[in-house]
Amino acid sequence: MMDSPVPDGKERFLTAPMIAALAVSTLLLALNYLAFPEFGSFGNENSIQWLISSWNKQTDYEHGWLVVPIIVFMLYHARKKIAQAPRRMDWRGLILFIPAIMLLMLSFRVGQPRVAVGALPLILLGEAWYLAGPQTARLCAFPLLFFWLCIPLPSFQQATVGLQIIATELGHWGASIFGVDTYLQGTNIRSTGGHWDAFNIAGGCSGMRSLMALLMLSAAWAYLSDLKFWKKCVLFLSAIPLAVIGNGVRITSIVVMAEYGNPEFASKTWHDWSGLLFFFPISLFGLAAVHSLLAGELIWQPSQRKKLVVKMNKSH
Repeated sequence: MMDSPVPDGKERFLTAPMIAALAVSTLLLALNYLAFPEFGSFGNENSIQWLISSWNKQTDYEHGWLVVPIIVFMLYHARKKIAQAPRRMDWRGLILFIPAIMLLMLSFRVGQPRVAVGALPLILLGEAWYLAGPQTARLCAFPLLFFWLCIPLPSFQQATVGLQIIATELGHWGASIFGVDTYLQGTNIRSTGGHWDAFNIAGGCSGMRSLMALLMLSAAWAYLSDLKFWKKCVLFLSAIPLAVIGNGVRITSIVVMAEYGNPEFASKTWHDWSGLLFFFPISLFGLAAVHSLLAGELIWQPSQRKKLVVKMNKSH
């Protein structure tokens, strides 16, 4: 028998076999992810320690700290559906342990902690499927697999160079709109009149860090929306042009401030804070605009359709 429903009523949700399976899997998780310091530059970090230490500017994954709270929020958002889902013990959930175990073995063989961490969502999803059934697993699938977005990919160097060039050209073009005369020299934006020192659009200014963070936010936003699946995909992918445009506007603001204001303030204080104070508000407003366009209504205003439904229900 593949499924064995757990009766409702006074019987416990967690039966003895389920508790035993949960205890064994928890012990195995703790051993594999916490007890073996095989990774890191000196081979003294376990996979979880490596993951946390990798959330830094060098990897463009500073947003990694936000992933777990977002997962918790998504599971909390789906809590009613999870509670109402039929609960049953389903042995098919153990199938997910096969690729997870293979990934764990491969990670120790090749010394790649990201492979080990990548197996963690599969293990947790397999447990949810095994302990609570396929419907609960479907509800938990996206939040758990969302964890993959906090695992740094090996290298972004080629993509970063491309984004540097785009950001430089957008900054040069945007500055010209405000009457700032500049010229380009590689990835440097220089003042034609020599009013300020050249701005070098280095890797940190390419927008890759902001792009990865915005992709994470747009994925969660699309998941929580009530849009159709293809519209969710469009909303998620819209983060790419929005991040590129937003970074171009940010660089333009730095150049304009240097031209008409204080060059030192523009190159230091505004450069450091403009991402938080300028880029993300613009990008999030852009996501809201795309969502509104796809939904056919302004998402920050009460839906007229919902109001009509409420009135019709009251009248009956």
